[in-house]
Amino acid sequence: MSERESMPYDVVIVGGGPAGLGAAIRLKQVNPDISVCILEKGSEIGAHILSGAVVDPKALDELLPEWRSSGCPMAETPVTDNWHWVLTKTGKYAVPHWPMPPFMSNDGNYTGSLGNLCRWLAEQATELGVEIFPGFPAAEVLFDEKGAVMGVATGDMGVARDGTHKPDYQPGMELHAKYTLFAEGARGHLTKQLKAHYDLERNCQPQVYGIGIKELWDIDPAKHVPGRVLHTQGWPLSESNSWGGGFLYHQANNQVALGFVTALDYANPYVSPYEEFQRWKQHPEIRAILEGGRRVAYGARAINEGGWQSVPHLAFPGGALIGCSAGFVNVPRIKGSHTAMKSGMLAAEAIAAAISSGREHDELGEYDTAVRESWIAVELKLVKNAQPLVAKFGGALGTVLAGADMWARVLRINPVKAMKHHIDAEGTQRADLYKPIEYPKADGVISFDRLTNVSYSYTNHEEDQPCHLVLKDPDVPVNVNLRLYAGPEARFCPAGVYEFVGVAEGQPRLQINAQNCVHCKTCDIKDKTQNINWVTPEGGGGPNYPNM
Repeated sequence: MSERESMPYDVVIVGGGPAGLGAAIRLKQVNPDISVCILEKGSEIGAHILSGAVVDPKALDELLPEWRSSGCPMAETPVTDNWHWVLTKTGKYAVPHWPMPPFMSNDGNYTGSLGNLCRWLAEQATELGVEIFPGFPAAEVLFDEKGAVMGVATGDMGVARDGTHKPDYQPGMELHAKYTLFAEGARGHLTKQLKAHYDLERNCQPQVYGIGIKELWDIDPAKHVPGRVLHTQGWPLSESNSWGGGFLYHQANNQVALGFVTALDYANPYVSPYEEFQRWKQHPEIRAILEGGRRVAYGARAINEGGWQSVPHLAFPGGALIGCSAGFVNVPRIKGSHTAMKSGMLAAEAIAAAISSGREHDELGEYDTAVRESWIAVELKLVKNAQPLVAKFGGALGTVLAGADMWARVLRINPVKAMKHHIDAEGTQRADLYKPIEYPKADGVISFDRLTNVSYSYTNHEEDQPCHLVLKDPDVPVNVNLRLYAGPEARFCPAGVYEFVGVAEGQPRLQINAQNCVHCKTCDIKDKTQNINWVTPEGGGGPNYPNM
């Protein structure tokens, strides 16, 4: 086997999202002489970035105060009005904003493509001297002889499905660093290893997640209201006692970003988050906005929903977790880009100070402390019971109780202590307790089948490569998941990756269509037996989101 080459840097950052880019820019602002590189598994910065998105500019204002006048695409569309509907099957109830805590307002926020924001941030980082390597996923954490993280290795290229080396084989590259930041997003595969290796979740609740499924539409200009933000709850998830909700944001150029988030703790194994999204679009109020338009992009991504009590210990020898690797999403506000970026900035400041004093490969305890004393903590503590209250009491009563809890925290009334979370996979119940859900057939106009939609994610993987969806036990999908739970992996995946074949013939097996994978990580999270392990595929594989 060819020996891997190595490259030294002061700081290596895994992931080119808001947290990783914010950290890189801040490092160069504090000390231009620090050498920084970013590894991004997507084919380009932004290729794997998917979010609603309505962005709170608080961290961006701190990082690059002139961003509004510097060509940043997020500046194009400030939020102009904010609607919230509770949907029934055919109607709606508009919820006024006056009962909500002030921090729930979207005044001063912006709506647009988070991927395009990241592309712009990458330009700023490059101008400062940050080296960015798209198409090079970090596949392995490197440890020194003392057990500290000393960098990462990229994945080998040109490996065939059977593990043999193809003619174009190239071994991965080792990137050594004084400090390594992990900004992989929700359920990062290296982050998962680091949490276990250093027991980073020893003093926190388990992380919980939702699956966000999104489409981008060009709509009739007569129906477009730039800056209008709409959120919904209730139907259709109310019919399966699941929870989550929809969003529809009027962005620039007569486009709307619309999507649906389903909390992944749902019990009924027949629920399909993808099909619930397609049903939601057929609601008369949503359909009226979309009719006459056309879908232009599709994607999906898991979202951290655990909040403050699920934030792990953030630092370990030689590195730290930032952004959604740590889990800083404010669930009621449906925002996490600003907190992710701020965490990266705080990590950068701690690293710059450590390097200037001659330190390396030690634990950045001051970063962990800085986060817990920052406005990230203040913001997330105000909403820490919102998710568990809704999870426990359902969408209707839970929302009321969550609102009361948030107001109590705003008014500094002695509130209920932080509630506990339960691992999402444990929520799935046996199929014999439920009736199968007959979802409507896609009409090809407003609703679409999964495989057609996946083509609008522009997903591509080299077909002859090892499967990046690894089964710990190949017998579990049929003997346990299919037998007891009716094979939920065939429904919770928004890309049609998992398919049970041979059922009618009495010889069922699980077929994994890995080339369809949009890297949402839902399978790694929701699989009842935790038998699926998502690992990084060959570099550049996965979705190629244009402006999601």
